[in-house]
Amino acid sequence: MIGVIRSELLRLTRPRLLITWFALMGLFALMINSVMFSTASSQAQMPATGPGVMFPDAATLAGAGGAFAGLSAAASMFGVVTLSFWAIAVATDYSTGLVRLLVSAQPHRWKLLAGKTVALAMLTALATTVAMIVSVAAAWPSASASGISTDLWGTDLVAQAGSAWLNAYLSMLVWGVAGVVLAVVTRSSAVAISIGVGYVLVVESVLREMLDSASWLLGTTINALAAGGTSDLSYSTALGLSVVYVVIGLVIATVVVNRRDVTD
Repeated sequence: MIGVIRSELLRLTRPRLLITWFALMGLFALMINSVMFSTASSQAQMPATGPGVMFPDAATLAGAGGAFAGLSAAASMFGVVTLSFWAIAVATDYSTGLVRLLVSAQPHRWKLLAGKTVALAMLTALATTVAMIVSVAAAWPSASASGISTDLWGTDLVAQAGSAWLNAYLSMLVWGVAGVVLAVVTRSSAVAISIGVGYVLVVESVLREMLDSASWLLGTTINALAAGGTSDLSYSTALGLSVVYVVIGLVIATVVVNRRDVTD
């Protein structure tokens, strides 16, 4: 298993891939902080959620965790980026035919899937760190320009930073596993990414309008996880549902990988 992980890390740490991934994370972190603080300071009527974003109010931004609010606010945006790169990493093996060689070298296919998942999870930790650094760096000038108080931001800083990073990382892992499942089933990164983006921007919004209780939906659950819990879904419930989604997703991906004929 260690050999599989090392092999995957060697293939995944291509400079172009990592630079693009981390740059997108940083760009979204910068954008969401600029919009988030300016919107809160204007006291405009803000929706609780929007396509890919959650908008905290001015009181939340001025609280102890305000410097890290951008991580949860853009949870779905970060998630779609993570889903995309996980899907690309998996689907490329099929599109290039590399999967045939990998299966020949490692007949236990579940190890190939597990190794890739672990390697991608390790890189996602770096991507989360990049997003957090950019988010915090952008939060200070954004708060100053918007007139949002930062007096409480130094309160319990280490705990606030650790909690924000962990919740963001866990939420991205769930999106990443979704990318793996879609890529394994469709064998196409383009299709997998399209489904992921379409779900975030369109499908879940429609489902929330149709259903009386939609707190269990994937996007809503992950957003609650990233935010440390919401009024509709507690953190423990969001974490439990996320684990269920991940387990179901990995089981589906493992079954498909083990049963699919890769000789054609």
